[in-house]
Amino acid sequence: SFNFFFWHVPCGLTCHPDKEHILYPLGYTVVIQELDSKKQTFLHGHTNNVSCVVVSRNGLYIASGQVTFMGFKADIILWDFQRRELLARLSLHKGKIEGLAFSANSLYLLSLGGQDDGSVVVWHVDKREAVCGSPASACSAGNATIVVCSSRRDEMFVTAGNGTIRVWELDLANRKIHPTECQTGHLRRVIMCVKVADDDNYFYVGTSSGDVLKLNTDKKLMTDYGPQKEKFSLVSSSSVTLVFSLSSSLLVPESRATSRRTITKKIQVQGAVTSLTQRCEGHQFFVGTKECQIYQVNYTAFTEELIAACHTEAVHDIVFPSGTSDLFVTCSKNDIRVWYTPENRELLRIVVPNMICHAIDVTRDGKSIISAWNDGNIRAFLPQSGQPMYVINHAHSLGVTAVATTSDCKRIISGGGEGQVRVWEIHERIHKLGEILKEHVSAVSCIKIKKDDRECVTASLDGTCIIWDIVRFIRKQIILANTFFKCVCYHPEEYQIITSGTNKKIGYWEVFDGSMIRELEGSASGSINGMDITSDGAYFVTGGDDHLVKLWDYNEGAVTHVGVGHSGNISRLKICPGNKYIVSVSADGAILVWKYPDSH
Repeated sequence: SFNFFFWHVPCGLTCHPDKEHILYPLGYTVVIQELDSKKQTFLHGHTNNVSCVVVSRNGLYIASGQVTFMGFKADIILWDFQRRELLARLSLHKGKIEGLAFSANSLYLLSLGGQDDGSVVVWHVDKREAVCGSPASACSAGNATIVVCSSRRDEMFVTAGNGTIRVWELDLANRKIHPTECQTGHLRRVIMCVKVADDDNYFYVGTSSGDVLKLNTDKKLMTDYGPQKEKFSLVSSSSVTLVFSLSSSLLVPESRATSRRTITKKIQVQGAVTSLTQRCEGHQFFVGTKECQIYQVNYTAFTEELIAACHTEAVHDIVFPSGTSDLFVTCSKNDIRVWYTPENRELLRIVVPNMICHAIDVTRDGKSIISAWNDGNIRAFLPQSGQPMYVINHAHSLGVTAVATTSDCKRIISGGGEGQVRVWEIHERIHKLGEILKEHVSAVSCIKIKKDDRECVTASLDGTCIIWDIVRFIRKQIILANTFFKCVCYHPEEYQIITSGTNKKIGYWEVFDGSMIRELEGSASGSINGMDITSDGAYFVTGGDDHLVKLWDYNEGAVTHVGVGHSGNISRLKICPGNKYIVSVSADGAILVWKYPDSH
């Protein structure tokens, strides 16, 4: 996987105590990633998006919570870290698990329900059962959104949220928890994060107002706060600052210094900071941002290194350059990105602000990336530098929805939201409209061109696929079905095409006369949005709204393998040249790289 969904989960990025792994949520999944090799393990078990992930201090356990529908129970899953196995499913809260925390010695797991639940529960880790629970905040206060454990005592923890800060004590003998409301004087704050000092004497809370409060744990009183001027919102900051406050150091997103606090070091990162996690007691920490970036920061030099990044919006298309499996290109809102498959990293980012890229292609000679945009323009970029080559302005009136290039690199075939198919002639210094093909009455969703550049097939949401002669610019065949066609592929021998769309069926069609050869049930639920076929035509892959990647035997018409991993609707997928990988992209922003089955 190339994507990281911690960015919309507060504190979703966590470093394991072994200093060798980081963990983060990815839709319905929890990802464990080795820092050195970048090898990933996926923990499957949740039925909806993961809302929080924590690791026990001894490193033995992982706990993750999820969201669900109002009124239904939201599960907490306890995992064995070493075996990567599900140990227990804990179900008491409804709607959402807002927060989780392991006690100092990993005896207990604390869980906090969401707005519709409002309770805090203590679980016994070894017995896998609830000890006791209580409403998390007073009726007069707002919702609690954070739960943090004591640094030394298993029986003490802190909850905080909108106008509430409470210190709790566990009375195990009577199976009760007793809260004490902390006094902050005239200050009323929405608490965003809490950090308990190593000696338990104090804890610090960061607020949405941009200040940090210091509270005495025993007296439950605020003893200090600041800064009192030039505050910056903690939740929208894109800086990380090291602030030395009294005798303790506190790592928080951007805060300005007062006379008693001095900012010693500061770095700028891209996007609001959503996670800060220390690499145990070492000299590094990791920063996760809302722009889906992970930075590794060195304490001493206080310099950042970008170690991972991905799209933050839906990914609309993916393409491999001709003849290589080591590179592929994806597109999304605002950008196009080039990825290096062996190291799972981003090589290039081409940014076009406030625009959505619907489709991409790489010319056969590898010299340009051709992209289709919602403003109606076709943009070409250099693949090495990302520099613009040329723009075809007003290529389509309702946005460009599909694009393909001929193998001689001299023509671009584009499809638009209005249903027109246009042929563009590309020369070294000029580009001009060659022909307009007007048959479709709704958006063109996919275009494929024959190897000899004399014919192409276009799929449309109007329920037709049309095979065109692109030498004489006439329609050769039309295929009609009761569906919105989303994807089409030529068989490599080019005597058949396969199609699919919203009717969940896969159709095999004769190119010669447009007749149907066979129809398969492609999905049990939801549209099929993408397909691709191997270079020998023996197998093809499909993906769609059922979140599954399916590998099919072309001749048998049977599924041979199913890939489970996406949490959102799959929008496109491709088999790389040489059949080494399958790469699928989805509407939730995920890019998943699958190993192609060895038996094929």
